[in-house]
Amino acid sequence: MAGGKIRKEKAKAPSNHYQGGISFHKSKGQHILKNPLLVDSIVQKAGIKSTDVILEIGPGTGNLTKKLLEAGKEVIAVELDSRMVLELQRRFQGTPYSNRLKVIQGDVLKTELPRFDICVANIPYQISSPLTFKLLFHPTSFRCAVIMYQREFAMRLVAQPGDNLYCRLSVNTQLYARVSHLLKVGKNNFRPPPKVDSSVVRIEPRKPQPQVNKKEWDGFLRVCFIRKNKTLGSIFRQKSVLLMLEKNFKTLQAVLASLNGGSTGEAAGMDLGDQSMGMEDDDNEMDDDDDDVEMDAGQGGEFKEKVMNVLKEGGFEEKRSSKLSQQEFLYLLSLFNKSGIHFS
Repeated sequence: MAGGKIRKEKAKAPSNHYQGGISFHKSKGQHILKNPLLVDSIVQKAGIKSTDVILEIGPGTGNLTKKLLEAGKEVIAVELDSRMVLELQRRFQGTPYSNRLKVIQGDVLKTELPRFDICVANIPYQISSPLTFKLLFHPTSFRCAVIMYQREFAMRLVAQPGDNLYCRLSVNTQLYARVSHLLKVGKNNFRPPPKVDSSVVRIEPRKPQPQVNKKEWDGFLRVCFIRKNKTLGSIFRQKSVLLMLEKNFKTLQAVLASLNGGSTGEAAGMDLGDQSMGMEDDDNEMDDDDDDVEMDAGQGGEFKEKVMNVLKEGGFEEKRSSKLSQQEFLYLLSLFNKSGIHFS
């Protein structure tokens, strides 16, 4: 308008970040490492050998992939985004690395992983838990995994009894692997930057693997960590816990009867129903108020007394899950199983 001021509209910042013409989507966990010194440090701490086959998950545009190819024999990269797959192929086509890079397009959680020696990855944080256990239960052994996690998740993995972040995830992971914290990584080392800081963790599977029933162990820990700062006596008096355990107990007794004299050990290996809900679920304590309802002194009868006697026998009635070591959890589970009480 003549004589008036022209209002300049501010250009809106694009919601996606770009590298090489490719936009990154935060909603898909796409945060690309942009700091070359950090990439070098991760590769160095991974201890890669020249003969290693390396598994990389979520390679993105290949910043880490290039360094892995320089260090090892072969890189198997699993990538869900078809745009990133094309970018990887374009980046390494015609280079000495092209015949040493194998790209698998697909969801890593649904993909049958090939044999590998070491895993090095900057993963989408939303798959942290299921991916960790997929790797730990991989049918062929590997030396270690060096993985970038969200900072708080990483600290849960390495937490020890008495630590604030010590939880079911800590106990579960450390049963199957030695876990150590390698690097703290600030959010500005990524493009686009995530909302939280990150950490690099080293996971070394234990050899041999512990001889435990995975569902039984996980179901047991889920009960113990309903409220990790409550006494185990209080947790195992809860109505919902006692009803679940008594149902399992009666099912086991029925199986034993049908086997016409079969051993308890033989029947204990059977699946009594999935109480564990899977190791990949969130590790938060339960928030349902109904879970805090304890059975009255006159309720529960002989079975409640049976459960309490197990806790008293091992001296666990007044102890709390937040303070228990892995060996103490294993011992308590063995006492329950010896009494015919099972968690899956």
